[in-house]
Amino acid sequence: MTNSHPYDRPAHDHEVLVIGGGAAGLAAAATLARARRSVLVVDAGRPRNAPASGVHTYLAREGTPPAELLAAGRAEVRGYGGDIRQGTATAAGRTGDGGFRVTLDDGTVLTAARLLVTTGLTDELPAIPGLAELWGRDVLHCPYCHGWEVRDRAVGVLGTSALAVHQALLWRQWTDRVTLFLHTAPEPGDEAYERLAARGIAVVDGEVTRLVAENGRLTAAELAGSRQVGCDALAVATRLTANSAVLDGLGLAAEEMQMGGLAIGTRIPADPTGATAVPGVWVAGNVANPVEQVIGAAAAGVRAGAAINADLVEADTRRAVEAARAAAGA
Repeated sequence: MTNSHPYDRPAHDHEVLVIGGGAAGLAAAATLARARRSVLVVDAGRPRNAPASGVHTYLAREGTPPAELLAAGRAEVRGYGGDIRQGTATAAGRTGDGGFRVTLDDGTVLTAARLLVTTGLTDELPAIPGLAELWGRDVLHCPYCHGWEVRDRAVGVLGTSALAVHQALLWRQWTDRVTLFLHTAPEPGDEAYERLAARGIAVVDGEVTRLVAENGRLTAAELAGSRQVGCDALAVATRLTANSAVLDGLGLAAEEMQMGGLAIGTRIPADPTGATAVPGVWVAGNVANPVEQVIGAAAAGVRAGAAINADLVEADTRRAVEAARAAAGA
């Protein structure tokens, strides 16, 4: 539902098209629909957190299964008059009137006055046999998301960069049974070894060659020579790659994001509201901030939705003023 206006708007299918139906996209869509904007969410149906049993550190929804949280979000968007469509956006470009044209994988072309991309990211996993199968269950990436669930258990940390020592010390907050597998990480210095030893963190040399599981649960990490070190969970720092290909046609390229001076992935640069360098295009969630958790992604969606509505209000007001002046001069 939208307000009626005594002037002509450019003819688009929707005022706002949201590409991505995760927490960021749905929160933005709900914000826009509550603002009485015509909004469509295009959802590819491949949420990053699908393997997880629950969403964590999400106030008042702690432990909610990801699919349940998204279903509730879709219902809220529809309840305010927003629309949701299953599909994958493959390309985006400009229309002649300054709006946007988005092509879906089935050939459908949609148009909108404003575009919000909330397509998230892809976790690039280390190529270790058995790791991908356990991803999201016993192979974990974030202690704030999963630390409580593996508290007091044997947790291995797979070293892949100079941040490995920091990771191991961080996971030590949840359990005193932490083992740092150096794997491909650089050799720690004397001070780092001292810090690890002081916290009771074991350090294992050599590369992990595979993960061992029984009945679908992790039991050990295996190194060269078939040496196995028992662990109940393995913390892995993935490379966080923004799912931003749909923006290529608009000239928006992903940039490297760094943490501690090390490249950890890519993101689409944007201001605090999610506005990009291309007028009329916003981003929110993990495509803009790879380290954002679910509740933060939802908050970013709300900010972007409010900013888009404010931008549309300015456009509506400008057209109203032009229409009033034309009428007065007639």
